[in-house]
Amino acid sequence: MLTNVRTVIIALFFGAAAALCIPTVALADGGTGGITCPAGSTRPECNVHAETPHKPGNDTGGTGGGNTGDGKCRNPKGEVIPCERDGGWAGSDGCYYKPVDLSPDMIANLGGQPEGEGGWYEQVCYGPDGEASTGFGGAVWIAGAPPVVSPEVLARQARSKLRLPEVKIELNPPGDQLRYLPVWMALDRSSWTTESATASVPGVSVTATARPVKVTWSMGDGSGVTCAGPGTPWNPGIDPEKPSPDCGHTYQTPGVFTVTATVEWEVTWAGAGQTGTVPGLTTTGQVQARVQESKTLINR
Repeated sequence: MLTNVRTVIIALFFGAAAALCIPTVALADGGTGGITCPAGSTRPECNVHAETPHKPGNDTGGTGGGNTGDGKCRNPKGEVIPCERDGGWAGSDGCYYKPVDLSPDMIANLGGQPEGEGGWYEQVCYGPDGEASTGFGGAVWIAGAPPVVSPEVLARQARSKLRLPEVKIELNPPGDQLRYLPVWMALDRSSWTTESATASVPGVSVTATARPVKVTWSMGDGSGVTCAGPGTPWNPGIDPEKPSPDCGHTYQTPGVFTVTATVEWEVTWAGAGQTGTVPGLTTTGQVQARVQESKTLINR
């Protein structure tokens, strides 16, 4: 039996990695866009999600470290630390643990193989200077079955797997727009869909679902329009002076304007008998609108 070995139970966390992504822009009739990811963003293309099997469990005797429910890892002082370092996962004691495969001789030197469920982990602790602490670390035995992962953590993992559609803009009537004539703004129906993704560990699965809820239009002339849906496409045969029933704009001056559409997504999750919400997402797209004089209307 292994003697004088303290059982260490470690908290699991989902770590969000800050990244800087560049939005894609298309300047054509069927404009497309992408995910805008500023520094610190939690949007899918900027996230890193963690697989969780064989990680240590939750320390019920912790002193304030571990997962705070905001997707960040903290040490016992409450300071934010990386969730993953050198292949190891942060524990509630501020140290990092990763599974190791020890030889029989190494296990014998550590006092023998303990009975019951559990596994050997390499423990590395870091001091305030970022260097590994001396005299503390090495292989430790962590008792217990595989950890039970919080559904909220899995929900964030599922959210990070969501792949939202590109924003494809339609300005109608097609081609150049005319001053004083209504413009019908609409999104291609492929841009306005419900998307889902699932994250799982043994015994638990959580599905995150993103649903578009509104689109905000910046028309490039200083005005903006907010629409509750993707808008109604204009069809030949409709009176060109008739305004859109749900999402339109009329330019008062000629020129070339950059039109930007930003779709807001509501993200909910369900699994393990629970439901909830996680921070929403936005996607964007752009097109150029060239507005010309309408002499027929001016001469009336």
